[in-house]
Amino acid sequence: MKKEIKKAAALSYSPGNDAAPKIIASGKGLIAEKILEKAKEKKIPVYEDEHLADTLVSLKVGSEIPAELYEVVAEVLAFISRVDESAGRKFGRLR
Repeated sequence: MKKEIKKAAALSYSPGNDAAPKIIASGKGLIAEKILEKAKEKKIPVYEDEHLADTLVSLKVGSEIPAELYEVVAEVLAFISRVDESAGRKFGRLR
């Protein structure tokens, strides 16, 4: 049985300043673990979705997400706001 490689991406979105959420970090394996570790340190909620992670890690860091991901990422942002009301202040701090 093949072991799954961990994947993670971090997004930043400022509704007044950004046209769409941006990829601020992404990676596989050790890099993914570091992204998740940083999120835990900063108490940033983590949303797990294997298919979304596959798509996000294929995008270039610094790029906006494509329009076809708006709906699913909006669901992620809604999840984060339900889990942590202060996430709006924390959301862009994963750098």
